[in-house]
Amino acid sequence: MKNFIYDAPTKVIFGERTEFQTGKELKSRGAHTVLLHYGSERMVKNNTLGPIIKCIEDEGIEVVLLGGVKPNPRLSLVRKGIALAQEKKVDFILAVGGGSVIDSAKAIGAGLYNGGDVWDFFEGTRIPTGCTPLGCILTIAATGSEMGHGTVINNEETGQKTPIKNCPYTVCSFAIEDPLLTVSLPPYQTASGSFDIIMHTLERWFFNGERTVLTDSLAEGLLRSVVKNVVIALDTPQNINARGELMWASSLSHNGLTECGNGSHGDWACHNLSHELSAKYDSAHGAAIASVWPSWAKYVYKINPEAFAKLGYTVFHVAKTDDVDKDARTSIDAVAAFIKKIGLPTNIFDLTGKKLSDSVLEELADGASLKGTHSFGAIKKLDRADMLAIYKLARE
Repeated sequence: MKNFIYDAPTKVIFGERTEFQTGKELKSRGAHTVLLHYGSERMVKNNTLGPIIKCIEDEGIEVVLLGGVKPNPRLSLVRKGIALAQEKKVDFILAVGGGSVIDSAKAIGAGLYNGGDVWDFFEGTRIPTGCTPLGCILTIAATGSEMGHGTVINNEETGQKTPIKNCPYTVCSFAIEDPLLTVSLPPYQTASGSFDIIMHTLERWFFNGERTVLTDSLAEGLLRSVVKNVVIALDTPQNINARGELMWASSLSHNGLTECGNGSHGDWACHNLSHELSAKYDSAHGAAIASVWPSWAKYVYKINPEAFAKLGYTVFHVAKTDDVDKDARTSIDAVAAFIKKIGLPTNIFDLTGKKLSDSVLEELADGASLKGTHSFGAIKKLDRADMLAIYKLARE
């Protein structure tokens, strides 16, 4: 087992109706003026926000509202949020929503605390030295941003979708997780979010080197839970137990637990490849990853077929044979079949409805590789030529 540091500073308050503890939680943290950040105005119309606002105001805390977050959160709204928070002297930011809302709130917090242009942190020309305190009320099980350090923002002016990487400050101090808040999600969002949970675990699963039995077992259990419960949630959306399993898995998949002791932060190639698709076509994050995963797996699996085969044995009921290469291919097919079963795309055509030309795929490869200057991946380090080859495999 390799050396590691495990730091999970987020307090999780889990259970039905726990969102009504928000006011007291904010009060205990010394909040005076809270920016409540959310997405659709539907949350106002269906009175999801009303009781939350009341329980905050009942503690003598002022609430400033900022809605409008979209999937693949926009830099322009982040900048608007920073200006509003400065004007209203906000001292705490509360995200009510999923990963896009939480990421937008984190970016606002970094910009508000540090000043200057927040995009500097995403370009890497400046490093944040702190962040305005953050909390969240989760309404979809997906990105794990409620317990993760990272944040990803889409610059609509340049078409870039990029993260602040491994920032120790952009982390929620608390996350309230009520599975009741997820029962009204459309099936596609439930499926896409669940596959994002799976991929946050698999990105850490795939690396070359000695494996840690305990950490692998935690990851396998998490994956089996998601694979089982997303099907239940799609069949019976009101099943609170299944929704709760998915919500807790979302947090555990992206708080670093499933990489401890492995000596690697994982592969992350599919995330990087999918970011270009999400930015260009405004696709749901989990769906975009699903569209490239089978092609990536087929492209790289021969370097470490044992890892792919083990995934099949332990999670997808693949029968073990004496041929590891065959078992690896069977495992990849099993994952692809699961993706189809829950209604997600397994190629770019199914994701976008478009047969992309070679020139468009070249643009995607340029974006992912920063015009050939950037590589990524752990199973196989992918250069621009590799990225283009995978996009071509995933085209249809």
